[in-house]
Amino acid sequence: MLRRLVRFLPQLLFSSVCILLVLAHVAGALQVPVLARLDDYLYDVRLRVGTKEKPDPRVVIVDIDEKSLAALGRWPWRRDKLAGLVDSLFDHYRVRAAGFDVVFAEPDDSSGLPALRALAQGPLKDDAAFQSALGTLTPQLDTDQRFAAALQHRAVVTGFYFGTEPGVASSGALPPPALDAAQMAPVASEIPLARYFGANLPLLQHAAMRGGHFVPQVDADGATRRVALLARIGDQFYPALSLALVQVADGNPPLSPVISREGGEALEGLQLGERHIATDQHGRALVPYRGRAGSFPYVSAVDVLQHKVAADVLRDRIVLVGTTAPGLKDLRVTPVGEAYPGVEVHANLIAGMLDQDLPQRPDYLLGAQFLLLLLLSPLLLWLLLTRSPMVATLACVLLLLLLGGGDLWLWQSARLDMPFASTLVLICGLYVLNMAYGYFFEARRKRQLTQLFGQYVVPELVQKMSEDPEKYTMRGQSRQLSVLFTDVRSFTKISEGMPADELASYMNAFLTEISRVIRSEHFGTIDKYMGDCVMAFWGAPLYDPEHASNAVHAALAIQQAIAALNPRLVAKGWPEISVGVGVNTGHMTVGDLGSQFRMTYTVFGDAVNLASRLESLTKHYGVAVLVGEETRDATPGVVYREIDWVRVHGREEAVAVYEPLAVTPDPQQQRRADRFAEALRLYRARQWGMAELQLLGLLDDEPDCRLYQLFRERIAVLQRTPPSPDWDGVYVFEGK
Repeated sequence: MLRRLVRFLPQLLFSSVCILLVLAHVAGALQVPVLARLDDYLYDVRLRVGTKEKPDPRVVIVDIDEKSLAALGRWPWRRDKLAGLVDSLFDHYRVRAAGFDVVFAEPDDSSGLPALRALAQGPLKDDAAFQSALGTLTPQLDTDQRFAAALQHRAVVTGFYFGTEPGVASSGALPPPALDAAQMAPVASEIPLARYFGANLPLLQHAAMRGGHFVPQVDADGATRRVALLARIGDQFYPALSLALVQVADGNPPLSPVISREGGEALEGLQLGERHIATDQHGRALVPYRGRAGSFPYVSAVDVLQHKVAADVLRDRIVLVGTTAPGLKDLRVTPVGEAYPGVEVHANLIAGMLDQDLPQRPDYLLGAQFLLLLLLSPLLLWLLLTRSPMVATLACVLLLLLLGGGDLWLWQSARLDMPFASTLVLICGLYVLNMAYGYFFEARRKRQLTQLFGQYVVPELVQKMSEDPEKYTMRGQSRQLSVLFTDVRSFTKISEGMPADELASYMNAFLTEISRVIRSEHFGTIDKYMGDCVMAFWGAPLYDPEHASNAVHAALAIQQAIAALNPRLVAKGWPEISVGVGVNTGHMTVGDLGSQFRMTYTVFGDAVNLASRLESLTKHYGVAVLVGEETRDATPGVVYREIDWVRVHGREEAVAVYEPLAVTPDPQQQRRADRFAEALRLYRARQWGMAELQLLGLLDDEPDCRLYQLFRERIAVLQRTPPSPDWDGVYVFEGK
């Protein structure tokens, strides 16, 4: 027994450290940021699993959108327009309550009334006619007073904001507090203290029934998952906009804190009349997101003013006035979207309060989790130290499924947010630690694989292969792959004029760039270097379902890399280079081939030969890259231009060849391809004159294009010597 303990001593020590860290985090004695972040992620997953598709009609968003701005002018609007909006909502549509997700911090001077009053007190103070006219016009021009009059005696909630940064001056008038210092005295210190606020004009705030803040809680990852339902400013406590709206909509029932006194006093919620609203000890509520943006009905503000919205959409609804217009949009990162309208955050909270369905994480859940981990730890150690790897793995998976299912059941049935990250990390952490010894045996086998394949395959692919060495073999096999050939044009002429040492450096420069693109950027296997030519392939030995796409992307990237290299070559006094690339896809033989003296991991077959022929044809057609038909068919997202039908040396069957123009949809390149396709159609239909006119039009745009000139030359020959009746438009190349 003692010998077994000594054998497992390192595992027991590391496991104990892991268990203590997790337990300390759950108990609150130590904050582990990774666990907190993982808990947030798992919470987001639970939210997304339970999203609802149908919008909630009980809360409607009156949107200050582009349509409204176009009709009523840029924001901010004159307050008399807002007064009309409030009148329309309550008098025409008879909404239940309305809240503004904006703050009115400054007077509305757009009517010119301040300037008229200045004249009345200055140059025109003795002008009786002017004074009389001003007295008559003031009620119409004092738009703030008109807006205040519209707010009075109506279930309207204004919005304000607050912040915790020191040194910022406050402005505006706060609404009446929701709770006073005496009610919150036992837990006041747990509510974060605001250092400043930005509120509405006193005239407007005093006219409104209530006010609430619209400041969300932003977590460490930038996401909004919580909103403080209470904000402490001085000794008073002010509600969130959503809470104030529900209170007004319910007829202003009393609000009181729910304080737990078990194990010390702590806030666990709020009681609004008969509604219980769950919060954490800091007065924050988790936002019960229904789904992505658009989970609530939106109506345009101008349509409300003009009574164009159906009455049943707004009647007896809770209304939020907010904006989605560009430049005004208040966007938030949330668990259900990275550009989520801030006004919908409040709408989700309102819906959750109406349903009394806010997610909650009561203190007893943390105690239950701590006890669960205490019981789980010895069970896991026993399984991992005494059972076989297979049994231990199955047991850990079963535990994860069981505990994860229980966690999801608590969420869906009771909206209990049971933290699962600590449980997940404990099971996975102990599993990884105690399986580490087995790694050394697996590592030995992987090193053998590296020794075997490392002679032929780039290190990046060997590393991936080592993750599952049983899947790979050096034996020859037939597979669907993509192969690429490159060749430097006129290299013989270039090399004749260079000293040997400079030629070697020159070749190393461009071969390095081509190899970097193939290996590091697109993870191809470089088969061999043949002078200035490079041969590479994709799809073996590592399976790559996107081998054709990777080969085409690499071909175009090589052209970009060479274009970037040429200025550096010229700076050294060397000539620029251009590279032709051929790519083909098809069945080919791949494996360790050669003799008893030397073996190499390579590919061969008809598809490989065709790729080499395609590379040779690039110079003839004046294009940089040519691909075969199978490659084109395997890469539907690439924009191609069909070049020709050709019959190459060594093949009886004609093939269609294509030039890739863009790796993503590009309307301009697609038009180039379509215009040349029309020229090809006319050419193959023997409509020589029409085909030449199409080519001349193309040459107007691209006068130096070798391809268009080539087909004009062919047409000239065919017009002089018409082809036989069975001519099929295929061009025959005799050379290699």
